[in-house]
Amino acid sequence: MTTTCARELCTKRRTGFAADRQCALHRPGPGHPERPERLESALAGLRAQPWFDELVTVAITPADRETLETVHSPRHVNRAREACESEAAYLDVPDVGVCADSFEAARLAAGAGLALAEKIIAGEIDNGFALVRPPGHHAEREMALGFCLFNNVAILARVLRSRHGLEKIAILDWDVHYGNGTAHAFERDPSVLYLSLHQYPHYPGTGAASETGEGPGLGATVNCPLPAGSGNEDYERAFRERVLPAMDRFAPDAVLLSAGFDAHRADPLGDIRLSTEFYGWMTERALEVADRHAEGRLISLLEGGYDLAALADSVGTHVATLSGVEPAK
Repeated sequence: MTTTCARELCTKRRTGFAADRQCALHRPGPGHPERPERLESALAGLRAQPWFDELVTVAITPADRETLETVHSPRHVNRAREACESEAAYLDVPDVGVCADSFEAARLAAGAGLALAEKIIAGEIDNGFALVRPPGHHAEREMALGFCLFNNVAILARVLRSRHGLEKIAILDWDVHYGNGTAHAFERDPSVLYLSLHQYPHYPGTGAASETGEGPGLGATVNCPLPAGSGNEDYERAFRERVLPAMDRFAPDAVLLSAGFDAHRADPLGDIRLSTEFYGWMTERALEVADRHAEGRLISLLEGGYDLAALADSVGTHVATLSGVEPAK
């Protein structure tokens, strides 16, 4: 396996960075793994990097109702707002704990990718990373699920097509859990290629290789389920044999990453054995696809990752690779 930036010269890129401390105000309850400290640890790790000040800071505007409803029903948006305003303990299922600040945090998380997209389309940055929470890829049209209120990456894909005129979007999801909400959002849509590498069987129970989309979207879902104990070599094989050929055949106009870091060997919520450095390798491969087909357009959104040290290290490696600099050892 090629080490991140081990080639003779890394390509320097203008990387946008979107984060908002209000996302840390979302508190799903005592002992919940999707805790505010996730953002604090990852941000502290990034700030300690010698290249942090070279990132292009991008301000986030919360996603408005119209934007949320590109993926979610008006009923779901209303229920999310009402649950948070009434300080309900959770929305829909107990693992989606909420508080009074959760609705605004979720709107910011959904708006982060949109802010990065504006800068990329304007030519002000080459790619971008959104350090936000709550995550999004489990959220369904009518239901919050798996720590997720709104599906951030699905909303971004819809907006890139409807407002920015991009015809084909590839979503690469390497979170340890299958992104059921994203898969369902686009299962009948041939303009969005959804590719997922995930532990299987594992939460949420879907994501078999036989799930390939429906109707006009048949073949536009590529699932790479991997058994517990899989590691770098298994993921590299899946990339080379299935993920990269599918992305090259599709030739996307933009690459989106559902960047979960809970397939790390230290993470408590999964049993995959990826190293910190391998996140750099996967990032490089995604960048190469974006360079070949999408004029470098790539946007990465944080999903999972629940060991604080592993999350901080993996995010640092990921963002360094996006920027074309060597990660700090």
